[in-house]
Amino acid sequence: MAKARMARSCPVAAFQKMISGKYKLRIVWDLKDGPRRYGEIRSGLLRGMEGSAEITPRVLSRELKALTESGLIDRKDFGEVPPKVEYHLTRKGRSFVPVVAAIREWGERNLGEALADAAE
Repeated sequence: MAKARMARSCPVAAFQKMISGKYKLRIVWDLKDGPRRYGEIRSGLLRGMEGSAEITPRVLSRELKALTESGLIDRKDFGEVPPKVEYHLTRKGRSFVPVVAAIREWGERNLGEALADAAE
């Protein structure tokens, strides 16, 4: 009960809960350039991954559903066979892109050496 109250009263805790997950920030970042289909999002997440890292369909679906429920992205089902579904940022999601950009810039400034070492 105390945790639920804290999440409601603390914007940082609520924000942390909303973006928790391995892929959510990267999904929002990829959608900043426009709508993407499921396979395009999956391919975008695999770019730059080392080794045989692979996102499972279940995990990706769960992340997309959570982002949809939080109001950051919207899902458009075209009702076709085979299924065609696109995801795009909502107004709330577009307002979040500068936050992700700031995190990315901070990472480039402060983690650049660690990232370079990991790539070697």
